[in-house]
Amino acid sequence: MSGIQTILIADDSDTQLKHLKSILESAGYTTITASSGNQAITLSEKMKPDAIMLDIVMEDGDGYKACRAIKKNPTFASTPIIMVSSKSNPVDKQWARQLGASEYIVKPYEDKEILDKLTTV
Repeated sequence: MSGIQTILIADDSDTQLKHLKSILESAGYTTITASSGNQAITLSEKMKPDAIMLDIVMEDGDGYKACRAIKKNPTFASTPIIMVSSKSNPVDKQWARQLGASEYIVKPYEDKEILDKLTTV
């Protein structure tokens, strides 16, 4: 594992949240979960995770807003943010990168893809 141990996952779908949590915890990671972008911002500041996974379309603060806010904090300048979204348009991927995302995974994904991205960020 690269220096990543604790991962914050933000998704407003309980099913997606549980699925990502299961993939990551079975690979030995510790997870923190949030159900909105605003909650992700608050939890990232409080818990200081090693990596963050954000859905884009969420109520109460989308993933773009959360990514921008988290990356503005100097504490998280080098923290990898991986967007995990059903939005597959190249413009969405480009926008995510401009806001500071390190990687972008399109749903549906293979479990291996999630773990592979974590080793490359």
